[in-house]
Amino acid sequence: MQGRFTTDRDPIAWCTAIALGYFALVWWRLAIPHEIYFDEVHYVPAARKLLEGIRVNPEHPMFGKTVLAAALRWLGDEPLYWRVPSAIGGAIGLFAFARTVWFASGNARATLIAALLLATNFFWFIHSRIAMLDMTMAALAMLAFWQLAAAVRQPHQGRWRLALGGVLMGLALGSKWSIAPALILPGLVFLVLKLKAHRGNFLFATRGGPVPGISLAEAALWLGLVPLGVYWLTFWPAFHWAERPVNPWAPIAWHEHMLMLQDSVKKPHPYRSVWYQWAGNWRAIWYLYKDIEGAQRGVVLIGNPFTMLAGLAALGWGLWAGLMRRRPELLAFAALYLLTLLFWATSGKPVQFLYHYLLPSTFLMALLALALDALWRRSDRWRWLAPASLALSIAMFAWFYPIISGWPLCCGRRSFEFWMWLRSWR
Repeated sequence: MQGRFTTDRDPIAWCTAIALGYFALVWWRLAIPHEIYFDEVHYVPAARKLLEGIRVNPEHPMFGKTVLAAALRWLGDEPLYWRVPSAIGGAIGLFAFARTVWFASGNARATLIAALLLATNFFWFIHSRIAMLDMTMAALAMLAFWQLAAAVRQPHQGRWRLALGGVLMGLALGSKWSIAPALILPGLVFLVLKLKAHRGNFLFATRGGPVPGISLAEAALWLGLVPLGVYWLTFWPAFHWAERPVNPWAPIAWHEHMLMLQDSVKKPHPYRSVWYQWAGNWRAIWYLYKDIEGAQRGVVLIGNPFTMLAGLAALGWGLWAGLMRRRPELLAFAALYLLTLLFWATSGKPVQFLYHYLLPSTFLMALLALALDALWRRSDRWRWLAPASLALSIAMFAWFYPIISGWPLCCGRRSFEFWMWLRSWR
């Protein structure tokens, strides 16, 4: 990978422009609805109580709620400010995702395609406009992977980038556990490559990949101990709850309690779904649908009808090309997709929801972008499919924008039917 990489065509300016344009679109009408909706009913009150030192919502890690509480304290307790952390996180995370694709692939066109695909895949946009924990977690995860990919490409900066990546990994895990399986992958890559290259001396050898100059022992510090330490420090507010504070010296006992609370929710839910329904994009969650602010409005969580299915084809191609053509960036994104999806497929959590597909759908967009770039490079009659696919993704986003953004709908209670292409989306 390092021999092919060059910074000559780094598209950082275009990545910045896309992220800023995305932020402007997210910010537009961010305060609507002017009331709590969907899971904001859990997290906004939790942030308020956190400011008072009251124990609440203990089944989730603390950092995402701490960020939300800070927004309420510094900016104000209003709908706009509830959603500011997610809006900022969405824009920063989109930029970081683009940088991750750039450092992983060294491909400027694929990087820009990936940014546009993620901006229009519905999942990222909807969660950038709601006060939930998911976007804080996802943004920090993308920042971490950016630093880790850059450490591989620029080993002279490897140590500080791995250290920063480890801190960001801990903060992401401290926001929501959904990122946990993806955080295992960098350490596994280090272990496998060091074992392959050095065998008996694999623990302390510094020569060779993935980051020359960094031994497996040092990588274990940055990618293992640092994230775990930072993660536990994110519980600092819980150590000081006025009643029943968390014991900072008993992390195992507290996590057993958290897992018990997570698994205690067993009552059937109308929006309950499973992993293969997420991948097939045939289930939806209605975050909002009511007459509000003088108009009928709705926010339905589904994936972009084109990119979600095209992404599955790209996943198959990515696995084939990654193995047959030895393209590690394809295998990395495919592994991240599969790990974050299989985490839920094998989880014992009895009630799961479509928003758990946020991370897998993100990595799927990287695979689709690389597949479209490969198609774009062809000289035959099928080359036109690449720009057409990108245009179709943007067109789908524009078509569904009213029903994923809370736009005023024109025709009363039955307005939603215009976008319900599948009966299972209702």
